[in-house]
Amino acid sequence: MRLAFLGTPDFALAALRRIVAAGHEVACVYSQPPAPRGRGQALRPSPVHAFALEHGLSVRTPAAMRDPAEIEAFRTLELDAACVVAFGQILPAAVLEAPRLGSFNLHGSLLPRWRGAAPIQRAIMAGDLLTGVEVMRMTEGLDEGPVLASETVRIGPLDTAGTLHDRMAAAGAELMARTLADVERGKAVETPQAEDGVTYAKKIRPKEARIVWTKPAAEIDRKIRGLSPFPGAWFQLPTDKGPVRVKALLSAFEDAEGRPGEVLDDRLLVAAGEGAVRLLRVQREGRAPQDAEAFLRGQPVAAGTPLG
Repeated sequence: MRLAFLGTPDFALAALRRIVAAGHEVACVYSQPPAPRGRGQALRPSPVHAFALEHGLSVRTPAAMRDPAEIEAFRTLELDAACVVAFGQILPAAVLEAPRLGSFNLHGSLLPRWRGAAPIQRAIMAGDLLTGVEVMRMTEGLDEGPVLASETVRIGPLDTAGTLHDRMAAAGAELMARTLADVERGKAVETPQAEDGVTYAKKIRPKEARIVWTKPAAEIDRKIRGLSPFPGAWFQLPTDKGPVRVKALLSAFEDAEGRPGEVLDDRLLVAAGEGAVRLLRVQREGRAPQDAEAFLRGQPVAAGTPLG
């Protein structure tokens, strides 16, 4: 089919690779405009934009798809379908309805649970044991369209947003390819979403990342894993030169008690409001991530140390 692909981050890149490999004609790739990235904060293209350039695909990076000129340019592509994966903009009806067969979105949850911007992170933070990927027909409502296909993905006790993201991106890419084949053959079946069980995955706010040790350990553990690797849940570690910020990137719940925020042994077991959290991977500000054992060789943290 003749397609447009609208996506921006790595999660979308897996789907674009699979669509190209399936032999579809990608008439145009749409992605968010280049943004400051890396230490130098130089303007760099998104992963999807960079892939399109490397493979000679036409690319557009509009600041607003609601711009009448952008809508008209989209219409002139004369598409069979549009594929949308984590594009980052709300699309108007004029864009969604322009392709002959419609516009289809790959979403990282089992709808109607976790509609919105951060479904992978919110699923882990909420303690969900199952999530998944789904392809739906896009409507103007936020992730409200009928579902054409879905695949369940389990969330393990040591899963982070990063590890879950990678598994879901791979599963989603295959699911999108299979669904497009069904759409092309006229065999796709659309199922309306349930009216019950709707939840929203709000965008992660910076103030959420600070660890509050008076919270239950299970909740802290889920926050650490749900915000890893980005933005990273953090705490303050006292040192001889003053407190330093440390990100916790991987953790596990343990049944131990103490004053909230107190280190209970010399291997980064930290007491919480209920239970304790074993920090397994951390990152000191300005340095690379390290397993706890390697971190402690350079920065010992004695039992009894209070973490801010």
